[in-house]
Amino acid sequence: MEKLARSLLEELNIETAFTIPVFGGIPISESVFVTWIVMAVLILAAFLLGRNLRVRNPGKRQQIAELIVVKLDAFTKGTLGEEAAGYSTYMASVLLFIGFVNLTGIFGMKPPTKDLNIPAALAVMSIVLVEAAGIRAFGLGGWMKRFTKPMAILTPINILEIFIRPLSLCMRLFGNVLGAFVIMELVTLVVPVGVPAILSLYFDVFDGLIQAYVFVFLTSLYIAEAVE
Repeated sequence: MEKLARSLLEELNIETAFTIPVFGGIPISESVFVTWIVMAVLILAAFLLGRNLRVRNPGKRQQIAELIVVKLDAFTKGTLGEEAAGYSTYMASVLLFIGFVNLTGIFGMKPPTKDLNIPAALAVMSIVLVEAAGIRAFGLGGWMKRFTKPMAILTPINILEIFIRPLSLCMRLFGNVLGAFVIMELVTLVVPVGVPAILSLYFDVFDGLIQAYVFVFLTSLYIAEAVE
């Protein structure tokens, strides 16, 4: 049991991937390094799919790119609604990023979302966008007045929501990804052959994509509510 606990703690520990030799050394953690890899893959894919676009007689590559964009826009705009449709591109980018980040476990890497700093940063970015969308739609005065609705007595609770929402987004993403990772490591340590490969289809693929969907879905609902 002690060996099992020690092995699990080693897997959960966020180690330093490398150190940038400037300003006395800047340590880069595994989660940040894997995040950079995912970002590079997405940027490269966008460049390859988006170059040399044509209005007439588009090739198969362009058709694939257009299909991806149309499907992502349809998904995000369906939740955002017409008034917040302008935020669909950002939400589609977040969906792709979290989805690919959660799939890195298939390739033997630790998903960055099991590092609390990554879900926290994503949650803070999302809530900043939500409140900025409200200010953009109603102005600073109108945005502040919304905290008094439907009754002024609820103002403290409405203000508290600004902090509760990012905490909820962060802990939901972090908790589910971390839980799936812990379960997979326990199964791998106990039954190293056969079973992990089967469970990986759920925890590393299906569950990871579901968490990306849930994060984007909730953020989109918050934005739609902010601009109503």
